[in-house]
Amino acid sequence: MNDIKAEINELRIGEKIRALRQQKRLTLQELSDLTSLSKPLLSQIENQQVIPPLATLLRIAKGLKVGIHFFFEDEKNRQKYVLTRREDQKEDERALRAVVNDVSRPYTYHSLAQGLRHKHMEPFLVEIESREWDDSLFFKHEGDEEFVHITEGELEFHYSDEVLRLRAGDSIYYDSGQPHGWISVGSGKARAVAVLYAKGD
Repeated sequence: MNDIKAEINELRIGEKIRALRQQKRLTLQELSDLTSLSKPLLSQIENQQVIPPLATLLRIAKGLKVGIHFFFEDEKNRQKYVLTRREDQKEDERALRAVVNDVSRPYTYHSLAQGLRHKHMEPFLVEIESREWDDSLFFKHEGDEEFVHITEGELEFHYSDEVLRLRAGDSIYYDSGQPHGWISVGSGKARAVAVLYAKGD
């Protein structure tokens, strides 16, 4: 957990949100109204007490009128590419555990293009846990698109009122404005590469 905290601190997601919110002269309450996220949750995120899931980051990005890449880029970075080697992703440091209202979501994620500026897509390595489906796992983010390629295990993908089974080698591209969510249904965790495309305002 300390490694995960260290990585979230390195990304400075909460710090970036607070700085941009203040730059736009928005109060926490105003950002709460724009995102439909609670003021206490936003405060916890800004103070880096919780790690938000991607859907929550997308809602904050839209409220602040920035792309999802804003949270994963380094303003000093002038590189034209990011190379992520397998050996650079230590197992215990690899992923960020998404937490909402003190409840862990059934997945962890790691940015595969961290630092690169002005991206139009955000690729992630995602690890999904095996658990029973619960409708509280549904989320959506209007106007965005996602591509997911399963690399290991078997997933149950809930999309509106449909339930799809995906195995290693399967992929799906979908409109993420519809309620959707994932769980692993195999004997253990499933892994996937997910690419998010957030349309600009």
